[in-house]
Amino acid sequence: MTDKLKTEGKFTYAEAGEGPEIIILHGLMGALSNFGATFDYFSNNGYKVLIPELPLYSLPLLKTNVKNLADFLKEFLEYKKIDSAILLGNSLGGHIGLYFTKHYQEKVNALVLTGSSGLYEKAMGDSFPKRGNYEYIEQKTKAVFYDPEIGTKEMIDDVFEIVNDRSSVIRTLAIAKSAIRHNMANDLPEMKIPVCLIWGKQDNVTPPEVAIDFQKLLPNSDLFWIDKCGHAAMMERPEEFNKILQNWFTSRKI
Repeated sequence: MTDKLKTEGKFTYAEAGEGPEIIILHGLMGALSNFGATFDYFSNNGYKVLIPELPLYSLPLLKTNVKNLADFLKEFLEYKKIDSAILLGNSLGGHIGLYFTKHYQEKVNALVLTGSSGLYEKAMGDSFPKRGNYEYIEQKTKAVFYDPEIGTKEMIDDVFEIVNDRSSVIRTLAIAKSAIRHNMANDLPEMKIPVCLIWGKQDNVTPPEVAIDFQKLLPNSDLFWIDKCGHAAMMERPEEFNKILQNWFTSRKI
């Protein structure tokens, strides 16, 4: 997918396909490639798919928060001249999608959340990775998945690099605190747009009860489970993830 990356002004993003736009929002430690299978599937099946690189580690420290990341998404949509789109987010990406929807519901045709933060912040706040301890980083990265082998050495190396860069660590902690501040529980009942929740049954970062709470609070939502799957369903069980989402789009005429 990196061959599709382009940089224009302040935006670096991947784009492919034609049709209704899907904007994919990656997580705090998540590379754009985590969504490679979903990007390829939907861009070849009637949708235009875009994945912007979120400025998690390049915003000024005081602006490194959920609100400004949602503002960045708004600027990206304006730059691409997209009036409204489907938002698909994992972990922090889901939280950004929720915050954006709270303020610009008219710009969101549908919202797809998988392992989203926004209600339960163990995702970022309970035990921040220890700098310099590769084995600990390896253990924490692999624990995100039901099948620990999904956590490749390349992925572990990327996380290790982030947590050993002081600037990145400070910004990661700023985002984590911001996520706790911006709990969405009181806002969800006002979101009337269609929402698809796709959750790993063995997600230990945003556990199954989080998905159940999202479904209770979002008035127009459907919840789907993927068994033998952790926090990043689109990576761990991509075919099942894409099939569920495609069927949901069809049933909702999205």
